Amino acid sequence: MEIMVELLKTIIPLGLLMMGMYFLAKTFLNKQYEQRKLELNSKAKETITPLKLQAYERMTLFLERITPNYMLLRLYERAELVGDFQAILLKEIREEYYHNLAQQIYVSPETWEEIKNAMNDMLALVNQSAAELKPDDAAINLSKKIFDKVVNEDIDPTKKPLLMLKLEVQNLFE
Repeated sequence: MEIMVELLKTIIPLGLLMMGMYFLAKTFLNKQYEQRKLELNSKAKETITPLKLQAYERMTLFLERITPNYMLLRLYERAELVGDFQAILLKEIREEYYHNLAQQIYVSPETWEEIKNAMNDMLALVNQSAAELKPDDAAINLSKKIFDKVVNEDIDPTKKPLLMLKLEVQNLFE
C-alpha cells in the first residue's frame, strides 16, 4: 500500500507537469501559427493593394471614357452619318468594357454589377437615340440627341458606379 502511495506521489505531480507543458507548448504553437498567419496576410495585402488600386483607377477611367460628354467629344469626328457614328460608339463602349473585364476580381460584386449596368445603359442610350434618327442623318445629330436625352431626362449611368468605386477605395484605407 505504501508503494502505491509513493507511486501516486510521483505520478500525480509528473502528470500535472506533463499537462502543464502540453498546454504551454500548445499555446506557444497557436501563437506562432497566428503570428505567421498575420505575416502572410500582411504580405498578401502589400501585394494585392496596389493591384486593387490600379483596378479602381482603370474602372474609373473606363466609366469616365464612356460618359456621354467625354465619349462624344472624343469620337464625334470619326463618322459623318448617324449609322456609322452609332457603330463607332457601340464598338468603343464594348471594347473599353472588354479591355477592363479582368478588373472585376478586384472590385465588389455589387460595384461590378453597377459598372455592367452603366455600360448597358450607355449602349441603350446610344441605340435609342439613333433609333429616333435616320441612319443617313449627319452624325452630329446623334451627338445632339444623346446630349438632349442626358440633360432632359437627367440620365447619368456612370454616376452611381463611380461613387461606389470611390467608397471602396476609401474603405481600403480605414
